[in-house]
Amino acid sequence: MPPDLVQRVEELGDLELALLLSFVANEHCLIQTEIEGLDSLQQELQLVRTVIHLHSIFSLSSHQIVSNIYRRSCVVIECSEKTDLDDFIDGLMLDVPSADEPTAKKSVNNADTIEVLKPGRSGADVPSKSSTDLKEPRIADVVVLRNINRANYDIQIQALELIRTKRVFTRTSFVMAPKDFCMVIIQSPEGPHLNKHLNDHIFLSHFHGLEDGFPNLENASEWIEDDRSSSSSVVRKPVLQNPYIGLSVTFSEAEIQALVTASKNTTVTAEVECYLHDIVTFLRMHRAVDGGINPMATKCFQSLVRCLAPLHGLDYVTPSLVAIAARKIYPHRIILTIPERDRSLQYGSDLAAVRAALEGVTPESIIEDVLVSVEAPL
Repeated sequence: MPPDLVQRVEELGDLELALLLSFVANEHCLIQTEIEGLDSLQQELQLVRTVIHLHSIFSLSSHQIVSNIYRRSCVVIECSEKTDLDDFIDGLMLDVPSADEPTAKKSVNNADTIEVLKPGRSGADVPSKSSTDLKEPRIADVVVLRNINRANYDIQIQALELIRTKRVFTRTSFVMAPKDFCMVIIQSPEGPHLNKHLNDHIFLSHFHGLEDGFPNLENASEWIEDDRSSSSSVVRKPVLQNPYIGLSVTFSEAEIQALVTASKNTTVTAEVECYLHDIVTFLRMHRAVDGGINPMATKCFQSLVRCLAPLHGLDYVTPSLVAIAARKIYPHRIILTIPERDRSLQYGSDLAAVRAALEGVTPESIIEDVLVSVEAPL
C-alpha cells in the first residue's frame, strides 16, 4: 500500500470513513441521525470527499498517461408511504444526458413521493462514465435511500432484491447494478424498523450526532450561495470544469483495491478469533436480546475486523479492532426483548423486577455490557 494511505485515512470524518469501509467490503451501510438533521446528512453524503481516480492509458504515447478524475455516481431517493415501485426503480437510474446538456437535475412528477437528485452543476455528483457511454439505463454506483423504513413492504423487498441479485426488472427488461454498487440508507432512529431481511443485509450502522457537524456541507455553503445567486442572473457563471481541484483527501481505485487485498491477507490469531466468538455468544445469551444473533451478522463481524486492520496500518487484528467492529455491526441488528418474554420468568422472577432491570436498556448498552464481560486476550 502507498506509505501515506494510513495518514489520509486518519484525515477522514466519520461519514467518509463509513463509506470507505463499505467500498472496501463491497457492502452497504445504514447511517442514522436526528430527524432534524436528515436534510444536512443527505447533502453531506453527496459532498463526501472520497474521490475515485480512474487512470486511463491512451495510445498516443507509451509514456503519456492521462488521469481522468471522476466521482462515483450517486442518486438520492426520498421514500414515503406513497412511493410505488415504478418511481423507486426510475429513481435508481442515472439520467441519460442529451448532446447539448451533459448533466441534468431530475425529479419525479410526484414530489410528495420521491425526490431523485441527479448529478448537477454544483459538482457534488459526477457520473463515472462519459455521456456517450450512457446510452442505456444504468443504476448509479451509490444509491442513498432516505426513509425507506417508512416505505411499504414491496419497496423494501425491491431494495433487498437489488442488494442480493444486483439487478432490477423494469417493464421491458432488467438492468444490472455496477460491480462496486453500494446502498446507503439514511433515517432517524425514531422511525419504524426496517424490514427484518433487508436489515440483516446491511453491513454496518453508524449514528451521526448533530454535535458532530457537517464539515463538507459547511465548507461548500459559500459556493452553494454563489450558485443560487447566479441562477437568477442573466449572465451565468461558467460551470466548474474540474470540481475536485483542492480536495484534501482522495483515494484512487488502485488504492481501494489495495485495501481490499490487504484486508483479505489480514491475520486473525486463534486467541482473537476466540475473543470474537465469545462476544457473539454473550450477545446471543444476553437477557435483553430477543431472537439471538443470526449467522449473517457474525459473517459481517468477521469481515469488518479484517477491513479495519489495513486502515490502521496493521496486517493483523487486535482486540480493540474487534470491539470497534462490534459497535458498528450489531446496534441495528439487536432486537430488544419485552419484559414478558424474559427467560427468568420461567424460574419465578417477578415481572415488576424484570421491568425495572430492563428499563433504559439499548442495543448500545448491551454491546458495552458484553465487551466489559468478555475478557480480551493479551
